[in-house]
Amino acid sequence: MTLLRMDKISTPADPLLDWLSAGAREVLNEETFRRMIAIERKRTERSQEPFLLMLLEGGSPQSSERNGKVLDDMLSVLLLSIRETDVIGWYKDRAIVGVMFTGLPRDEKASTLNVILNKVSTALKAQLPSEQLSQVKISFHFFPDDWDHDNSGRPSNPSLYPDLLTPDKNKHYLLRTKQVMDAVGSAVILILCAPLLLIIALAIKLSSKGPVLYRQQRVGQYGQNFTFLKFRSMQTDNDNSVHREYVTKLISGKAEHKLFDENGEGVYKLTNDKRVTRIGKFLRKTSLDELPQLMNVLKGDMSLVGPRPPIPYELAAYQTWHRRRVLEVKPGITGLWQVNGRNRIKFDEMVRLDLQYAKSWSPWLDVKILMRTPGAVFRGAC
Repeated sequence: MTLLRMDKISTPADPLLDWLSAGAREVLNEETFRRMIAIERKRTERSQEPFLLMLLEGGSPQSSERNGKVLDDMLSVLLLSIRETDVIGWYKDRAIVGVMFTGLPRDEKASTLNVILNKVSTALKAQLPSEQLSQVKISFHFFPDDWDHDNSGRPSNPSLYPDLLTPDKNKHYLLRTKQVMDAVGSAVILILCAPLLLIIALAIKLSSKGPVLYRQQRVGQYGQNFTFLKFRSMQTDNDNSVHREYVTKLISGKAEHKLFDENGEGVYKLTNDKRVTRIGKFLRKTSLDELPQLMNVLKGDMSLVGPRPPIPYELAAYQTWHRRRVLEVKPGITGLWQVNGRNRIKFDEMVRLDLQYAKSWSPWLDVKILMRTPGAVFRGAC
């Protein structure tokens, strides 16, 4: 992201390209413009052709009348200064104006930014008085953007995800229903399974050295890291390079489809992992190692149903379109992937199932997935 004050910009005498031709058009409202950003993101995910989102603020929101005059004047200038193929609208109603520039050259981010900045700043300087110009702030956001994999895992340009990072008012009631289902469901299951949890904890403690619970950093919704809980199924102090190498191949579609049983069933997972303990093999096969995640659900980090939360180094290997699975819904213990093939399907197919769930989610769908999960676990364990 680039953030600049318009009164601090010096305009070259000879601009690079005169490619922003005049042409008036409708200014989209906030809802429509944000929907257009989402559509353009998805198009770019397929084509890999970048687009640029330019946002302009007209001053302090506190001085609404004065700010509105600056915004109206900016709109008049922009409508006569950008290409007919570009999209203009309210990113935030009567507060921030946005313009999407599409059809941009690849691998020329710096020169593209300079061209657009020079043309827009020239037009604004020619039409706005210095007092208004000093109030204008402009920021640029490219997509695909770079994600901060080393820290929070969040997209470096949240402005490109307004539809995902801002809750949908129409889904507020459904989301509240899901939260209640998660809180009540996880609490009830924890109480009912308390004796089983105790038995598993004792078995782990008596069979190998180390803690009962395995704690790991995972990436939750909106790229927020959280501490993920499982029953420990491996020896302690393990090198994760084996798993890191495998998941990188899995995500890129190069992982080996390994035979799982005598019927010729194949899976996409590490098999015969020597780091796994004897008790751990049983826990993994029956998915009992996942039970402590009910505490993650109770805390609000996870949901009963949703995509599996990735490890940060997995997220770093994602393609652009894969990222939506960690943005659109909260991660879960079970989901469409688990009840529709589990480790027998490729990573891209798993992501498509996650995105399908995010698009068609409802409380009733959660109930159906939860009802199908025990059967899927049983088939996997047999």
